[in-house]
Amino acid sequence: MLRIRLPLVRRLGLALLAAASMLGLPGCGYNEFQTLDEQVTAAWAEVLSQYQRRSDLIPNIVATVKGEANFEQETLTRVIEARAKATAIQATPALVNDPAAFAKFQAAQGELSGALSRLLVVTENYPNLKANAAFQDLRVTLEGTENRITVARNKFIAAVQQYNTKVRSVPTNFTAMIFGYKAKPSFTVANEAQISVPPPVSFDKPASR
Repeated sequence: MLRIRLPLVRRLGLALLAAASMLGLPGCGYNEFQTLDEQVTAAWAEVLSQYQRRSDLIPNIVATVKGEANFEQETLTRVIEARAKATAIQATPALVNDPAAFAKFQAAQGELSGALSRLLVVTENYPNLKANAAFQDLRVTLEGTENRITVARNKFIAAVQQYNTKVRSVPTNFTAMIFGYKAKPSFTVANEAQISVPPPVSFDKPASR
């Protein structure tokens, strides 16, 4: 039994020795990984905070819009359903280490962004909403939040880019392999463009009251 286990113990010992040796080498990148990983975590927390801020605004926006007679119901329903889908995803710090879960989160938030963009465009066709001070305050707050989301996303993208560059570069890629640092997913350029441009909308004249 001892003869069977001994090679395994030796391999483990050699691996630990190699890891310890790498930690002592200048340029191994271990300490930098700690810093960069923390930066990604902090940037991600800010992204989630701004998305939550937006989500909290939506019920008030929906309630205000519902008060407008003959408002386009399909547009309102899309916002409600998109918010439900986005909030159903458990957004945790661990999400940045799961590409599949991150992609689902990104898609859900992108869908909600598109639904909200359409809603704001449609409201331009309703004079009562345009004259509603409470709705206009909500709209300004929402637009400010969207700007905050863009800033937070860009900071997150930059933090992930720095981290991933370190993971893939020589010689720090060896440190990453030994200590399990893997490349993290990020927001895509296509998604960035999609959420920043409101979709085209064809208006029908609202029914007379």
